[in-house]
Amino acid sequence: MDYKVKIASTLSTILPDLDVETLKAKIEVPKDSSKGDYAFPTFTLAKELKKAPNLIASDLVDAMDTSDYQKVIAMGPYVNFFLDPKAAGANILKEIISNENYGHNTDGEAGHITIDMSSPNIAKPMSMGHLRSTVIGNSLAEISKANGYQPIKINHLGDWGTQFGKLIVAYKQWGSEAEVRADPINTLVRYYVEFHAKAENEPELNDQGRAWFKKLEDGDTEALELWQWFRDESLKEFMDVYDSLDIQFDSFNGEAFYNDKMEAVIDRLEEKGKLVESQGAQVVNLDDYDLNVAMIKRTDGATLYMTRDLAAATYRKKNYNFVKSLYIVGGEQREHFEQLKAILKEMGYEWSDDIEHIVFGMITVDGKKLSTRSGRIILLKNVLADSENLALAQINEKNPDLPNKEEVAHEVGTGAVVFHDLMNERTLNFDFKLEDVVRFEGDTGPYVQYANARAHSILRKAGNPEIDPEHLEISDEKVWETVKLLGTFNEVIRRAWRDREPSVIAKYALNLARTFSKYYANSKILVEDDELNARLALVQAVSNNLTESLRLLGVKAPSEM
Repeated sequence: MDYKVKIASTLSTILPDLDVETLKAKIEVPKDSSKGDYAFPTFTLAKELKKAPNLIASDLVDAMDTSDYQKVIAMGPYVNFFLDPKAAGANILKEIISNENYGHNTDGEAGHITIDMSSPNIAKPMSMGHLRSTVIGNSLAEISKANGYQPIKINHLGDWGTQFGKLIVAYKQWGSEAEVRADPINTLVRYYVEFHAKAENEPELNDQGRAWFKKLEDGDTEALELWQWFRDESLKEFMDVYDSLDIQFDSFNGEAFYNDKMEAVIDRLEEKGKLVESQGAQVVNLDDYDLNVAMIKRTDGATLYMTRDLAAATYRKKNYNFVKSLYIVGGEQREHFEQLKAILKEMGYEWSDDIEHIVFGMITVDGKKLSTRSGRIILLKNVLADSENLALAQINEKNPDLPNKEEVAHEVGTGAVVFHDLMNERTLNFDFKLEDVVRFEGDTGPYVQYANARAHSILRKAGNPEIDPEHLEISDEKVWETVKLLGTFNEVIRRAWRDREPSVIAKYALNLARTFSKYYANSKILVEDDELNARLALVQAVSNNLTESLRLLGVKAPSEM
């Protein structure tokens, strides 16, 4: 049961000018449980009712039917609601164990959400720098689905652009086919780094790179063959990482896919009179939006990332008819997406308002920024392998006889990296230290996984009995904090989507794991008495919510650790 809705309904009978949704939005959860389970502030009513908030609170309590609550009292300007822990707890537990999709809703009405995520560049390895877009995008896809939407995950590969012209120049001037075939990605990265080092003293190399990209755009056979080779080799390596993370995509249409779709964009801009010439290039003036000029075509006729993004946006609207289109891209691209939306608006597309740039902060390692161009790369596949080894070492120490140790170590190690990323608010920067991430205690993914595995262990010791959903009252007051948290899961899932913030789920999981562990440490569960069934229902409900929280983050929930 959504107790905020229940309380809002109670209040609406005496505040008829405010609907249930408006009242629900005002209801708070006190930080101090001695002040109730929920609280309704009366400040916003003071002007309309021409009374002091504390008097309004007292009047509301006097006028209210409080029979459904343990007690309702006025505390200063707040109306504080205390639920009956036994009755409310039984209702919450019954709802969770009876509903395999507990916490989900149908708010999205099956609307399509396109999610542009991950999008690594061809001929470069996936580094730690790609982690955030990949796991944030994947989690938001799952969270959107839990809110009733249909996500479409798009890996908009960076498989087009001037960098490929530069790579072709490097390959032709000092590369070799044998080297590339022996170690494709590392060799291509070495060529790319070497190109930029040489270009500092030989700027004509950059001109050659641009010329080869123009050949690629024009369909030059040699350029296309080299590009296809580099792309195929890169995808093989990318898929190894995605398989390790257990992340799938609905589309791998990258920038190259839109090469034959850009002319329609350019034609529409010309029809609308928005394309103007500037120093030989074709640009769109965005002064009305207080934005810099956006270049659509270079002086040599070559297109840019913006041109391809415009084509991609119109293609996605036409083919997916999205209600929202999310771009999971770092904050340094903020102006690009502001320009993108402004140009689409100038093209006459009102749906440009449905485009959202989901900004995220930067990962540093030892305080230093990662960069392919400078050669400072930390490969994501190596980090995942190292985290798996760290997890295995701890499992060998804590539970050496665990079956399927390697599989569990993979789930724990990989999950630790993903959880650590997502428990940080996405707009914040953070420094990554693997040893702190793969720990079985503290604010970590393994800690949450271990709390869930402990719940499974309790149920196994009890013989995994079938739980009776009709006798779920627990008189132990220490259980109420855990049960109350369990009952907020639907609200947590809604808030995570509303804020486009997976950390809401991660923090909920940590809080639930901590609260349950505290209860477990101070109470006996497997005692043969009249409330054993109810306590086992509690354990099952905790496991259900922890497992689903982890799933929404893209993290596995092993039943033993």
